[in-house]
Amino acid sequence: MSDPAVSCPHCGSRLKKWRVPEGATWDAEHFWVCFDDGCPYYRDGWTWMMEQFGQKASYRYALNPSTGSCLPIPVWSDMATREMIEEDDEGHEP
Repeated sequence: MSDPAVSCPHCGSRLKKWRVPEGATWDAEHFWVCFDDGCPYYRDGWTWMMEQFGQKASYRYALNPSTGSCLPIPVWSDMATREMIEEDDEGHEP
């Protein structure tokens, strides 16, 4: 499950290695997350969150490599949580 070539089932974009925040209760150090702003899962999430909860928020598709489970990562803007995208030893995104 640690294959960096894994892609988003909603848009086909390559998932990026994303550092799980300190203090989170998830059992992994990182997830694979879709950061494509054109992804329908992310794009349609804005409307769904507003209609269901009255919140200006969305979510990004994520894969937990420890469990193989998919989950939503909540976001409040296009740039939210991007600072947690990790780079490899050569300074490139995985």
